[in-house]
Amino acid sequence: MIAAVFFYLFAGFCVASAFMVIASKNPVHSVLYLILSFVSASGLFVLMGAEFLAMILIVVYVGAVAVLFLFVVMMLDVDFAELKQGALQYLPIGLLIGGIFLAELFLVVGAWVIGPGVPQAIVAPISKTVSNTEAIGLVLYTQYVYFFQAAGMILLVAMIGAIVLTLRHKERVRRQNIAEQVARTPAMSMEVIKVRSGQGLGSNSFGSNP
Repeated sequence: MIAAVFFYLFAGFCVASAFMVIASKNPVHSVLYLILSFVSASGLFVLMGAEFLAMILIVVYVGAVAVLFLFVVMMLDVDFAELKQGALQYLPIGLLIGGIFLAELFLVVGAWVIGPGVPQAIVAPISKTVSNTEAIGLVLYTQYVYFFQAAGMILLVAMIGAIVLTLRHKERVRRQNIAEQVARTPAMSMEVIKVRSGQGLGSNSFGSNP
Protein backbone atom coordinates (compact mmCIF):
# COMPACT_ATOMS: atom_id res chain seq x y z
CA MET A 1 0.00 0.00 0.00
CA ILE A 2 2.76 2.44 0.90
CA ALA A 3 4.69 1.55 -2.27
CA ALA A 4 1.59 2.27 -4.38
CA VAL A 5 1.11 5.64 -2.68
CA PHE A 6 4.70 6.65 -3.34
CA PHE A 7 4.45 5.39 -6.93
CA TYR A 8 1.44 7.58 -7.72
CA LEU A 9 3.07 10.48 -5.88
CA PHE A 10 6.35 10.31 -7.83
CA ALA A 11 4.56 9.56 -11.11
CA GLY A 12 2.20 12.53 -10.67
CA PHE A 13 5.07 14.90 -9.88
CA CYS A 14 7.06 13.55 -12.84
CA VAL A 15 4.24 14.03 -15.36
CA ALA A 16 3.23 17.44 -14.00
CA SER A 17 6.79 18.78 -13.94
CA ALA A 18 7.47 17.41 -17.44
CA PHE A 19 4.40 19.28 -18.70
CA MET A 20 5.52 22.48 -16.99
CA VAL A 21 8.94 22.20 -18.67
CA ILE A 22 7.32 22.88 -22.05
CA ALA A 23 4.48 25.07 -20.75
CA SER A 24 6.51 27.51 -18.67
CA LYS A 25 7.29 30.83 -20.34
CA ASN A 26 10.40 31.50 -18.28
CA PRO A 27 13.33 29.28 -19.37
CA VAL A 28 14.81 29.33 -15.86
CA HIS A 29 11.57 27.94 -14.46
CA SER A 30 11.61 25.29 -17.18
CA VAL A 31 15.04 24.10 -16.06
CA LEU A 32 13.87 23.99 -12.43
CA TYR A 33 10.85 21.92 -13.42
CA LEU A 34 13.21 19.65 -15.36
CA ILE A 35 15.23 19.08 -12.19
CA LEU A 36 12.00 18.20 -10.34
CA SER A 37 11.12 15.75 -13.09
CA PHE A 38 14.53 14.07 -12.78
CA VAL A 39 14.16 13.77 -9.01
CA SER A 40 10.70 12.23 -9.38
CA ALA A 41 11.99 9.75 -11.95
CA SER A 42 14.81 8.76 -9.61
CA GLY A 43 12.20 8.05 -6.94
CA LEU A 44 10.45 5.70 -9.37
CA PHE A 45 13.75 3.93 -10.03
CA VAL A 46 14.20 3.42 -6.29
CA LEU A 47 10.75 1.84 -6.06
CA MET A 48 11.71 -0.50 -8.92
CA GLY A 49 14.86 -1.60 -7.08
CA ALA A 50 17.25 0.16 -9.49
CA GLU A 51 19.18 2.20 -6.94
CA PHE A 52 22.17 2.64 -9.24
CA LEU A 53 20.07 4.26 -11.97
CA ALA A 54 18.42 6.51 -9.39
CA MET A 55 21.76 7.75 -8.08
CA ILE A 56 23.12 8.22 -11.61
CA LEU A 57 20.04 10.27 -12.50
CA ILE A 58 20.58 12.50 -9.47
CA VAL A 59 24.35 12.86 -9.71
CA VAL A 60 24.77 13.14 -13.50
CA TYR A 61 21.57 14.73 -14.78
CA VAL A 62 20.52 16.86 -11.82
CA GLY A 63 23.99 17.64 -10.50
CA ALA A 64 25.65 18.31 -13.86
CA VAL A 65 23.43 18.51 -16.93
CA ALA A 66 20.45 20.39 -15.50
CA VAL A 67 22.63 22.78 -13.50
CA LEU A 68 24.68 23.43 -16.64
CA PHE A 69 21.47 24.21 -18.53
CA LEU A 70 20.49 26.61 -15.76
CA PHE A 71 23.85 28.42 -15.83
CA VAL A 72 23.81 28.69 -19.63
CA VAL A 73 20.27 30.08 -19.70
CA MET A 74 21.06 32.61 -16.98
CA MET A 75 24.38 33.74 -18.48
CA LEU A 76 23.25 34.06 -22.09
CA ASP A 77 20.38 36.41 -21.19
CA VAL A 78 18.59 35.61 -24.44
CA ASP A 79 15.67 37.83 -25.42
CA PHE A 80 13.08 35.10 -25.94
CA ALA A 81 10.38 37.62 -26.81
CA GLU A 82 12.43 38.64 -29.84
CA LEU A 83 13.04 35.02 -30.80
CA LYS A 84 9.32 34.25 -30.71
CA GLN A 85 8.56 36.99 -33.21
CA GLY A 86 7.64 35.47 -36.56
CA ALA A 87 7.26 31.98 -35.08
CA LEU A 88 3.67 31.71 -36.29
CA GLN A 89 4.81 31.48 -39.90
CA TYR A 90 6.43 28.12 -39.09
CA LEU A 91 3.30 26.83 -37.33
CA PRO A 92 1.93 24.84 -40.34
CA ILE A 93 5.25 23.04 -40.83
CA GLY A 94 5.43 22.31 -37.10
CA LEU A 95 1.92 20.94 -37.06
CA LEU A 96 2.68 18.75 -40.06
CA ILE A 97 5.85 17.31 -38.50
CA GLY A 98 4.09 16.87 -35.15
CA GLY A 99 1.21 15.04 -36.85
CA ILE A 100 3.66 12.69 -38.59
CA PHE A 101 5.41 11.89 -35.32
CA LEU A 102 2.07 11.37 -33.57
CA ALA A 103 0.91 8.99 -36.31
CA GLU A 104 4.17 7.03 -36.07
CA LEU A 105 3.75 6.82 -32.29
CA PHE A 106 0.23 5.43 -32.63
CA LEU A 107 1.42 2.90 -35.22
CA VAL A 108 4.24 1.73 -32.97
CA VAL A 109 2.05 1.47 -29.88
CA GLY A 110 -0.75 -0.24 -31.80
CA ALA A 111 1.56 -2.86 -33.26
CA TRP A 112 3.51 -3.43 -30.04
CA VAL A 113 3.75 -7.08 -29.09
CA ILE A 114 5.29 -8.30 -25.84
CA GLY A 115 7.52 -11.32 -26.23
CA PRO A 116 6.43 -14.50 -24.47
CA GLY A 117 9.56 -14.62 -22.32
CA VAL A 118 9.46 -11.00 -21.14
CA PRO A 119 6.93 -11.39 -18.26
CA GLN A 120 8.89 -14.34 -16.87
CA ALA A 121 12.14 -12.37 -17.11
CA ILE A 122 10.61 -9.38 -15.30
CA VAL A 123 9.28 -11.40 -12.37
CA ALA A 124 12.40 -13.60 -12.17
CA PRO A 125 14.25 -13.03 -8.88
CA ILE A 126 17.63 -11.32 -9.02
CA SER A 127 20.53 -13.42 -7.87
CA LYS A 128 21.76 -12.44 -4.43
CA THR A 129 25.35 -12.99 -5.49
CA VAL A 130 25.18 -10.20 -8.10
CA SER A 131 24.57 -6.60 -7.06
CA ASN A 132 22.40 -4.18 -8.98
CA THR A 133 25.40 -2.24 -10.32
CA GLU A 134 27.22 -5.41 -11.38
CA ALA A 135 24.13 -6.74 -13.16
CA ILE A 136 23.76 -3.52 -15.15
CA GLY A 137 27.44 -3.59 -16.05
CA LEU A 138 27.26 -7.20 -17.23
CA VAL A 139 24.29 -6.47 -19.48
CA LEU A 140 25.57 -3.11 -20.74
CA TYR A 141 29.11 -4.20 -21.59
CA THR A 142 28.32 -7.68 -22.93
CA GLN A 143 24.99 -7.90 -24.72
CA TYR A 144 24.66 -4.21 -25.64
CA VAL A 145 28.29 -3.17 -25.91
CA TYR A 146 27.99 -2.22 -29.62
CA PHE A 147 24.89 -0.12 -28.98
CA PHE A 148 26.69 1.52 -26.07
CA GLN A 149 29.65 2.44 -28.29
CA ALA A 150 27.32 3.67 -31.04
CA ALA A 151 25.52 5.93 -28.57
CA GLY A 152 28.88 7.31 -27.45
CA MET A 153 29.87 8.08 -31.04
CA ILE A 154 26.55 9.82 -31.67
CA LEU A 155 27.02 11.97 -28.58
CA LEU A 156 30.59 12.80 -29.65
CA VAL A 157 29.45 13.88 -33.13
CA ALA A 158 26.63 15.94 -31.59
CA MET A 159 29.07 17.66 -29.24
CA ILE A 160 31.50 18.48 -32.07
CA GLY A 161 28.63 19.73 -34.24
CA ALA A 162 27.35 21.99 -31.47
CA ILE A 163 30.83 23.45 -30.97
CA VAL A 164 31.29 24.06 -34.70
CA LEU A 165 27.87 25.67 -35.10
CA THR A 166 28.26 28.00 -32.12
CA LEU A 167 31.91 28.93 -32.70
CA ARG A 168 32.30 32.56 -33.67
CA HIS A 169 35.63 34.10 -34.69
CA LYS A 170 36.21 37.68 -33.61
CA GLU A 171 37.46 40.13 -36.19
CA ARG A 172 40.89 41.78 -35.88
CA VAL A 173 42.24 38.88 -33.88
CA ARG A 174 45.33 37.17 -35.28
CA ARG A 175 45.20 33.40 -35.13
CA GLN A 176 47.62 30.68 -36.00
CA ASN A 177 47.09 28.99 -39.37
CA ILE A 178 48.87 25.65 -39.31
CA ALA A 179 48.33 24.89 -43.01
CA GLU A 180 49.75 28.25 -44.06
CA GLN A 181 52.78 27.81 -41.81
CA VAL A 182 53.50 24.34 -43.15
CA ALA A 183 53.19 25.52 -46.76
CA ARG A 184 55.51 28.48 -46.20
CA THR A 185 58.68 28.48 -48.35
CA PRO A 186 62.00 30.34 -47.87
CA ALA A 187 61.05 32.67 -50.72
CA MET A 188 57.96 33.74 -48.77
CA SER A 189 59.88 34.24 -45.53
CA MET A 190 62.92 36.30 -46.53
CA GLU A 191 64.37 38.43 -49.28
CA VAL A 192 68.03 38.58 -50.27
CA ILE A 193 69.28 42.07 -51.17
CA LYS A 194 72.62 42.65 -52.81
CA VAL A 195 74.30 45.75 -51.43
CA ARG A 196 77.25 47.36 -53.11
CA SER A 197 80.35 48.04 -51.15
CA GLY A 198 80.21 51.36 -49.30
CA GLN A 199 76.57 51.95 -50.12
CA GLY A 200 75.13 50.88 -46.77
CA LEU A 201 71.65 49.81 -45.92
CA GLY A 202 68.79 52.26 -45.89
CA SER A 203 65.28 51.97 -44.51
CA ASN A 204 63.96 51.31 -48.00
CA SER A 205 66.40 48.52 -48.66
CA PHE A 206 64.45 45.95 -46.69
CA GLY A 207 61.39 44.26 -47.99
CA SER A 208 59.38 41.31 -46.90
CA ASN A 209 56.55 39.40 -48.28
CA PRO A 210 53.52 38.86 -46.05
